[in-house]
Amino acid sequence: MANVKKKGIVKRILLAFLIIILLTIVLYLGIQGIRCAVGVKKAQAKLDSYDSKVANLSYGSMTYIDTGSGETILSVHGIFGGYDQAYESVKNRGSTNRLLAPSRFGYLGSSIKGEGTPSEQATAFKELLDYLEIDKVFVLATSAGGTPAIRFSLDYPERVKGLILYCSAMPVTEKPDSFIEYQAPPEPLLSSYAMYLISPLMQPMMGMPASTVKTILPVEDRKGGVVLDGKYTNPDMERNFDKYPIEQLQVPVLILHSEDDPVASFEKVKNVKHRFPVLTLISFPDGGHMMEGHGAEIDEALDTFLNQHS
Repeated sequence: MANVKKKGIVKRILLAFLIIILLTIVLYLGIQGIRCAVGVKKAQAKLDSYDSKVANLSYGSMTYIDTGSGETILSVHGIFGGYDQAYESVKNRGSTNRLLAPSRFGYLGSSIKGEGTPSEQATAFKELLDYLEIDKVFVLATSAGGTPAIRFSLDYPERVKGLILYCSAMPVTEKPDSFIEYQAPPEPLLSSYAMYLISPLMQPMMGMPASTVKTILPVEDRKGGVVLDGKYTNPDMERNFDKYPIEQLQVPVLILHSEDDPVASFEKVKNVKHRFPVLTLISFPDGGHMMEGHGAEIDEALDTFLNQHS
């Protein structure tokens, strides 16, 4: 009889525990849904506050921000970006530089040329410069934007005064035997709500606070670009190793990178730095993928590099 009572108590405890877990999950889903709806609304309002423009190029439209005066910096954003991310990366230079911040293919209103490869992205950048009658620029690329920026510098060195790689993707040292064909989150996760659900994992997995999710909303308006980056941009320097003769780069390069970057490994920078003919490398012991806490040092490095190569 006692054993029966014990079993009954255990079952009730397990049932109560299961109910608590289910209620917790439902509560989490509901709270994140509300936070997502509020976040998307705020994000859309912020996007509307930018003075963005649209260039009608040969293949379609490219949305961009063009502001300031002085030496032009072409800002090339990373994955989950757009003209907003491109601008935010360089906005503190607005008092001294002309800032050109376009959305890459598939991001925030920009059309896709061909398949959307880095080579085609580079051609689109050239066409945008022609459209705006800009002769030469400094190219500043963050994260996944490093690949099309390097491609642009290789294909159109006459349009580049200098290349700045800001916690950027890096070339590899030798042609790999194999590589990951798709290098981006799976498509089922490419929604604002899904990103909110997994946002607590951003810190342990990518070294970025969960609040980073607010900067990539609405995800639905960036999804096309994310998929292109996964299929073409991110694997391109591995897939087409022979088409990235880094040793032949004709432009000076500045690499700014955190040694504890969990997304774009600093180990890759150390392994490949010898391939860049004219390189200035500045690293920071901490700061993560966004090089947080090093704004003054980064500004000083940019001032020196731009003044040296203007």
